[in-house]
Amino acid sequence: MMSRLVRVEIDDRNLPAPTPEIEQERKVAIFDLLEENSFSLPARDDRPVPDGPYALTLAIRERRLVFDIATEKGDKAAEFHLSLGPFRQVVKDYFQICESYFDAVKRLPPSQIEAIDMGRRGIHNEGARVLQERLDGKADVDTDTARRLFTLICVLHWGG
Repeated sequence: MMSRLVRVEIDDRNLPAPTPEIEQERKVAIFDLLEENSFSLPARDDRPVPDGPYALTLAIRERRLVFDIATEKGDKAAEFHLSLGPFRQVVKDYFQICESYFDAVKRLPPSQIEAIDMGRRGIHNEGARVLQERLDGKADVDTDTARRLFTLICVLHWGG
């Protein structure tokens, strides 16, 4: 399928080094994203849309989330900048519940861990929904792809 991402990179040049946990989250999210995703660029302003598959570089520049998209061959396909504002609260909530989850895994019974994990999934779904709204008209992604991209946005946010 051509409507997909075949390469995902995080441009974290200007950010602090990630913790081992954050680095692991990033690796898992990128792996899962590359295994299965749905990503396409809609036609805009009667301009032709370069065919996928695509390579995505995610970055934070000047306090904006940057999606830099190229074709598989490396030709520029699109670039858009999203305000981080709409993501701030949900990212903050996600980090708080992830901390609770990582802490719980070490010391709580499975039933309590499960409850925290359900909350974590709910916040993750909310982040994916916000991302899909923000990408409307710029890129088309399914829910699972939005969830994995949201994880990467959280990883970037942590450093930013």
